Amino acid sequence: MYLIIGLGNPGREYALTRHNIGFEAVDYIAGQKNVQITKDEHEGLTGVYFENGEKVMLVKPMTYMNNSGLCVEELVSYYDVPLENTLVIYDDIDLDPGKIRIRKKGSAGTHNGMRSIIYQLQDQNFPRIRIGIGKKPPQWDLANYVLSKFTPDETEVMREAVKKTAEAVEFYINEDIDFAMNRLNRKEKAEKTEKKDSEVQNQ
Repeated sequence: MYLIIGLGNPGREYALTRHNIGFEAVDYIAGQKNVQITKDEHEGLTGVYFENGEKVMLVKPMTYMNNSGLCVEELVSYYDVPLENTLVIYDDIDLDPGKIRIRKKGSAGTHNGMRSIIYQLQDQNFPRIRIGIGKKPPQWDLANYVLSKFTPDETEVMREAVKKTAEAVEFYINEDIDFAMNRLNRKEKAEKTEKKDSEVQNQ
């Protein structure tokens, strides 16, 4: 069994904000798999589909971001899911908007949702996908920034990031985390090359 957990805050006022890109990613996957994330359990909403005989549970913690670990720990314990099968998707202010990074494990950095998860699990050895939302402008308060909505220019970039994230999740489930990392890195390199070639041609 796999847990695919998108981090965010519940409530209409937080919909489509930078901090909720994890929610958007699992919602997109749910749409692709024709799944409803509506079952209320263990302080979160869940929806299930099957991929190559494996049960995959999409999760949106309803505890608000700073207590995300309460939901994650309960689900991991109740369903006895190995940590290597527990993938967390969340926003990262240290990456440019739309950039994606996959890691097998690591610290929480400055992200309170991840801090909560690591604290509750007492372990940081689980995979994660970080989706860049851009650095905070100097004049902004961090809390206000992560709860702001994307600019029109950023919106399309973030849509593509969500699609790439869904592809990475598919690779992770059907192959493994290393395969997902390699495919994503290869795709980003190819896109950079295409962009450079296009810029040269337009000069």
